Amino acid sequence: MKALLFESFQAPLSIQNVPDPTPSPDGVVIAVKATGLCLSDWHGWMGHDDDIVLPHVPGHEYAGVITAVGKNVRKWKTGDRVTVPFVCACGTCPECQSGNHQVCDHQFQPGFTHWGSFAEYVAVERADVNVVALPDDMAFATAAGLGCRFATSFRAVVAQGKVSGGQWVAVHGCGGVGLSAIMIATALGANVIAVDIAEDKLDLAKSVGAVATVLAGKTTDVVAEIVAITRGGAHVSIDALGSPITCFNSISNLRKRGKHVQVGLMLGDHKHPNIPMNKVISNELEIYGSHGMQAYNYGLMLDMIKSGKLAPEKLLGKSISLEDAVLELPRMDTFRSVGVTMIERF
Repeated sequence: MKALLFESFQAPLSIQNVPDPTPSPDGVVIAVKATGLCLSDWHGWMGHDDDIVLPHVPGHEYAGVITAVGKNVRKWKTGDRVTVPFVCACGTCPECQSGNHQVCDHQFQPGFTHWGSFAEYVAVERADVNVVALPDDMAFATAAGLGCRFATSFRAVVAQGKVSGGQWVAVHGCGGVGLSAIMIATALGANVIAVDIAEDKLDLAKSVGAVATVLAGKTTDVVAEIVAITRGGAHVSIDALGSPITCFNSISNLRKRGKHVQVGLMLGDHKHPNIPMNKVISNELEIYGSHGMQAYNYGLMLDMIKSGKLAPEKLLGKSISLEDAVLELPRMDTFRSVGVTMIERF
């Protein structure tokens, strides 16, 4: 099969022909029809993820058609249209037994622990636990966008943030994760403030539900502006980017007893950011992480999409080829793209 590969961190990427994957007894092989280009892939290429073994094929949010099925798989057959969360669970560890597949003790992550979806085919382990059926009328590009950014945001807003109607929600960073969070929080009836350094991304944020925007970098004080808009601070604030600045601002702009949810990855030199612990204590703030969403919970999100309350297809940006990704992936940290960039041509 054709695959995008890197053989050392931060080195040029290349397109190579590599052996087709075969399914494990409990796994499946999926023909990739669409796969998203995500900042997490850039982190992996940079060497920020200790799980990656070289040479490596990145890619972790994808949708496609099952082409091969392991002998122990019971729920799936060839020809099924499917997607997969970026954290694949074992289904048997204590965390999985408690329902928290997203923090499984024995995670399998195509694109990180194993070869990923920047290829014509990808192998997925423990298919009966991890694979999600797609509605017949959902485009593969839309479905691929669910696997990391949209599903992660859904759980961050609904389960971790527990956002409700009338609350003020601040979202720092209007990439795929942030735009998803804005759309989902808006669907729940919240008043969302979008924060970004780019005006075109803020325009897109308004189109998917943001009621106010803050152009970071051109305002003297992001936190003060959000506190003023919300008349006291956000009830829930989400760092959808993952930087020391956005993390600090997201915690600082909360009202008393507010809740911060960290979704953007804090890797490399950003692993240990400064946080305003004085405010956390005196204002009884809550700090949560959010790491993907369990496959069995996709039904709640898919129902909201079917009803029209959520429209993830509006978040899609440009469509590119696998060859285009050779140049696009290394410059993900420049944040030039608006919306989710999707690889659809292999």
